Amino acid sequence: MRRIHRRRLLKLSGAGALAGSGGLAGILASGRAPAFAQGTALHWLKFVDFVPVSDQLLKGKIRDDCKKALGIDLTIETINGDGVQARITSAIQSGSGPDIMMAASNWAQLYADSLADVSGIAEAVGEAQGGFFQTSRDVGYDGKRWIAMPFTILGVLFANRTSWFAEVGVSPDKFPATWDEYRAIGKQLKAKGHPYGQTLAHAFGDGPAFWYPYLWSWGGKEVEADGKTVALGSNATIESVKFAVAFWKECFDEGAMSWDDAGNNRAFLANTISSTSNGASIYLLAKAKPDTYMTEKDKPLKDDIFHSPLPKGPAGQFSYHVPFSNLVPTYGKNQKAAKDFLRWFHTKEIYGEWFTSQQGFSAGTTRMWEDNPVWKVDPIMTPFRTAAESGHFAGYAGPAGRAAAEAISKFIIVDMYAKAVQGMAAAEAVKWAHAELLKIYA
Repeated sequence: MRRIHRRRLLKLSGAGALAGSGGLAGILASGRAPAFAQGTALHWLKFVDFVPVSDQLLKGKIRDDCKKALGIDLTIETINGDGVQARITSAIQSGSGPDIMMAASNWAQLYADSLADVSGIAEAVGEAQGGFFQTSRDVGYDGKRWIAMPFTILGVLFANRTSWFAEVGVSPDKFPATWDEYRAIGKQLKAKGHPYGQTLAHAFGDGPAFWYPYLWSWGGKEVEADGKTVALGSNATIESVKFAVAFWKECFDEGAMSWDDAGNNRAFLANTISSTSNGASIYLLAKAKPDTYMTEKDKPLKDDIFHSPLPKGPAGQFSYHVPFSNLVPTYGKNQKAAKDFLRWFHTKEIYGEWFTSQQGFSAGTTRMWEDNPVWKVDPIMTPFRTAAESGHFAGYAGPAGRAAAEAISKFIIVDMYAKAVQGMAAAEAVKWAHAELLKIYA
């Protein structure tokens, strides 16, 4: 197998170019890659980062270093996350667009036939960095080849207001362990004008990252392990929906029906919600601008935040950490350059710069990054260090394949809860969602 993999790597990278730099192992160790002719340009489409300094680093130092190391003129286009999938779909259908495109969740599975094989890069990086987390493999590997290069996993936990929870007798080390307990506390907090906040709109990260593990914690699931038998229409799912309707009305900011992925960030930073499932971006922004984001008592908000995992349901405790990957479409004329850039970017030296700039917002895609010094800087961020070790992914209990990617892209699970909250009977909402999944999995 090692010889087969090496031949594949040499083919992907250009045997002659690699021979002069000590092979792929040398590239991974040094951060160097074959230089391209002057004028080679790459266009990378990605999400606007919730940690602004990371995009500044990419568009500044890393872009310049790419030019020096590879001879590639890198253009990084950043757009709002809600518009990325439409751009990817348009580019794939038209056969024209960016050379590299950043995708969320398991979107890559939808476009597998139109994506270049990046197995050589992924296998080498995984081997050099302690192996990929299962979530990275779920979204980037289609069972035969790597169709996407894992980029990062965004750890998702609750961000909570320390002082407001203290008002109802809850300390960070005694956070509600079950949904029943969390609901009871939420009723008290909402009565005080401090509701919870969670989107029920088509927000690509925050919607699935809350409602999928909530569903699983009740024993609900999309499909059986065979990946074909739709299993959503169960009593467990119906009970989860019934609970969610009352839970929403008693505890949540009902304006969240229309929130995008930044809606809960804005609400928390504006002191209007007490708890929300999110990445670390709320805390990191409050920390970066302590004089801007203050509590209602004019104290730095950063000092009034703690993080915790989602509570348990009748079937246990679950999580969902949002993975991101980079796609190299087969329509691209610069596929080799795109692959060499990704190989260079994912070296310890280069990726390490970007990872450090994330300050813990990214949990990394390989196990090596759990030991990075960034986790020793701020104890408030410590819970995110091992976040990527846990969690299931869209399609559970089946694989995170094409059908699961279509289901999450259409927000079927999120809409099931939204329809019930808006007045549809729980059983009818589940029946609707089950039927939609049947259309997809059939």
